[in-house]
Amino acid sequence: MPNNSIYNSYVQRDAAVIWHPFTQHQIEPFSIPITKGEGCWLYGENEEKYLDAISSWWVNIHGHGHPYMAQKIYEQALKIEQVIFAGFTHEPAITLSERLLAHLPNHFQKVFFSDNGSTAVEVGVKMALQYFHNQGNTQKRKILALQDAYHGDTFGAMSLGAPSSFNAPFQDMLFEVEFISQPNNPEACIQDMKSRLASAPDEYAAFIFEPLVQGAGGMLMYEASTLDALIQLAHEHGLLCIADEIMTGFGRTGKWFAMDYLHEKPDIVCLSKGLTGGMMAMGVTCCSNELFDSFLSNDRKKTLFHSHSFTANPLACAAANASLDLMEKEETWINIERIMLAHQQWAESQRNHPILQNIRQQGTILALDLQVGEATGYMHPLRDIAYQYFIKKGILLRPLGNTLYILAPYCIKNEELTLIYQALEAFAEELRITY
Repeated sequence: MPNNSIYNSYVQRDAAVIWHPFTQHQIEPFSIPITKGEGCWLYGENEEKYLDAISSWWVNIHGHGHPYMAQKIYEQALKIEQVIFAGFTHEPAITLSERLLAHLPNHFQKVFFSDNGSTAVEVGVKMALQYFHNQGNTQKRKILALQDAYHGDTFGAMSLGAPSSFNAPFQDMLFEVEFISQPNNPEACIQDMKSRLASAPDEYAAFIFEPLVQGAGGMLMYEASTLDALIQLAHEHGLLCIADEIMTGFGRTGKWFAMDYLHEKPDIVCLSKGLTGGMMAMGVTCCSNELFDSFLSNDRKKTLFHSHSFTANPLACAAANASLDLMEKEETWINIERIMLAHQQWAESQRNHPILQNIRQQGTILALDLQVGEATGYMHPLRDIAYQYFIKKGILLRPLGNTLYILAPYCIKNEELTLIYQALEAFAEELRITY
């Protein structure tokens, strides 16, 4: 911790009153004060710099402090900052919905607003289950998910995640979900789904998945053809398919959405993170008119009873519309292609590295595993060592156990990517000497 009175004051005040997420405060007692951000960089109290190589938990796709986005939020704040969204509406939400649907497959026709990724998933599951309930089908209650899945931290989202350290204290309180084999073993995964559906063909309501990349599970990547086969099987047995595109949406995989690589399309899609370019909190869940119509009735009990106070917040909608303005610019897609090429070239140069193994890429997402022994997984002791090493180098990476990944803003320059690559190589060399 720097010997600076203002810095120390920040740290001490924070430690006295704040409980940080995903933080074991006994081991990590201090949090780094950040005063501003610009582009790919975060700045501390003493102007120390940290290259944000993970887009601040995968949300900041255009860079920090983007003047265009800030201006659009400011302009909206002068008009209307918040209005109840039950019985009222506003132009930013309508425009955003129209624009989102224009980039999604044609069968998506309705947008339901929420406030983050976990709640977008909760809404998707409630839509799927109540779709059958509203038709009087009370048998279809089971849900299928993928091994190593992670869909969020609310109770419903935890239920959909594979049993892990994230949800262990609550496991006996979660609703039952069945997990099929890891999709990077296609034959076993597809056969597993076939067997389950055959055993109880009328009991499954939905299949939820992170398309192509399972994020918190270890940046596990799998083929679009495998997911096509799984969705086809699900549809043949009357299941609704829910795509959790919270991390993979908005260019991360090299296309607008990961589902753009698929021939078989999901029925429901959940979006958040990059939706607002990291400026505001928002989630959306999109579905078809057919699904929406199943909730239409003179019986109010068939309503989708879900909301939160800031549903379709106008400021968040303004941020999302501004982010879409930037996403629709050719420059953004040129940058995405450039990042993809840089990752490919570096990955190829490290193909036979003894420590940096299983280097994998999907679009702008690059991941690898540190191999220094038999152990693997989220609780790998290398996690803390790696995190501190890169922080001292001025690079924000947040390892998933022994898995490291780069998920940077699209404005990152090639020389900034090179800084990350060189730091990875240097860390691997230290591990080689140590182990």
